[in-house]
Amino acid sequence: MLIKTVFAGFGGQGVMSMGLNLAQAAMMEGRYVTYLPAYGAEVRGGTANCTVSVSDEEIASPVASSPAFVVALNQPSMIKFQNKIQSGGIFFLNSSLIKEPLLRGDIEIVQVPANAAAEDMGSVKSANMIMLGAFIKKSNLVNLQTLIDALAVALKGNKKLIAINKNALTAGYELV
Repeated sequence: MLIKTVFAGFGGQGVMSMGLNLAQAAMMEGRYVTYLPAYGAEVRGGTANCTVSVSDEEIASPVASSPAFVVALNQPSMIKFQNKIQSGGIFFLNSSLIKEPLLRGDIEIVQVPANAAAEDMGSVKSANMIMLGAFIKKSNLVNLQTLIDALAVALKGNKKLIAINKNALTAGYELV
């Protein structure tokens, strides 16, 4: 089993941390993982995406020419990756920021109002973790508890940030 996922959005939306958390959780579950970040020239406010490959066997290439999953946090990311996802894949859209429809009949579309849910939680920067929680529920790529445990590694034991992100992951998981 080799599953490739692309996370995409603007720099500053937490796209890279989504990928890193997934990669860490998959490693904690004993899987082979690659993580490939890509930044636009502007970094903050520019384009950003990362590819996470998860497998039960060694991975030959981290590049995802046709990923099984795409998680788009904004409209430009949806447009950029709408034709790259494989037929039968699942495309996750942040419906708080993406208003135009995705016009493909051969993929499943999951709309998650991540920014609105983050605002309701009182933590607007948590939209990425809400999307990641929804992604994990639908993809079943890693266990939610493993992903929560991986936060401690990524956030270096910062209890306040771990609690905020855990709540956001759980909220996103329950949205789908």
